[in-house]
Amino acid sequence: MAIVDFAELKALVPDGRLMALDVGSKTIGVATSDALRMLATPITTLKRGKLAADLAVLAELAKKHEIKALAIGLPLNMDGTEGPRCQSVRQFAANIANHGPPALAALPVVWQDERLSTAAVTRGMIDDYDMSRAKRAERVDAAAAAWILESALARHAPGGTITSRPLQWRSWAV
Repeated sequence: MAIVDFAELKALVPDGRLMALDVGSKTIGVATSDALRMLATPITTLKRGKLAADLAVLAELAKKHEIKALAIGLPLNMDGTEGPRCQSVRQFAANIANHGPPALAALPVVWQDERLSTAAVTRGMIDDYDMSRAKRAERVDAAAAAWILESALARHAPGGTITSRPLQWRSWAV
C-alpha cells in the first residue's frame, strides 16, 4: 500500500472505483464511487471486531466492487492538527498494509479530511428526513463515508477543487 496524494493517484489510477472508509473505534463506514468517479454511494457500516476479520470483510468488498484505491477519512482537529484519533486511523491504514489480504494491502491510499463529516450527515438526516436516533445510528457511518468520498471525488475532479456538488448519500438515508 502506498500513501499517495491526489496528483499521484490520478497518475497511478486514472479511472475506476474508489472506496472510502470512515474508521471509528466501534465501526467502519464504507462507501464506493461509480467507475466514472462521479457519485459516492454508502455501502455498509461494519461493526469492528478482530482486525483480521475486519480486513477480510474490507478485502471482499474491495473485490466485489472492483476497487482501485482507498480514500480514508482523517479526523483532523478543527485547527488542522492531528490528535489521537488521527493516530488511530493512521495505525489502521498501516494494519491494512502490514496485515491485510494482499489485494487490499496493494491498493493506494489517499487521506481525506473528514472534519465535520458525521455532524453534517447527522444534521441532514434530522433536518431532511426527521430520522429517528436509532435509524441514524444504523446509517450515519456509511453516509459519513459517502460524504468523505464526495469530498475526495471533488478534489480528484478536473481542477481539483471542492465544488458544491449535491451529496448523493441523501437518497440512501431514508
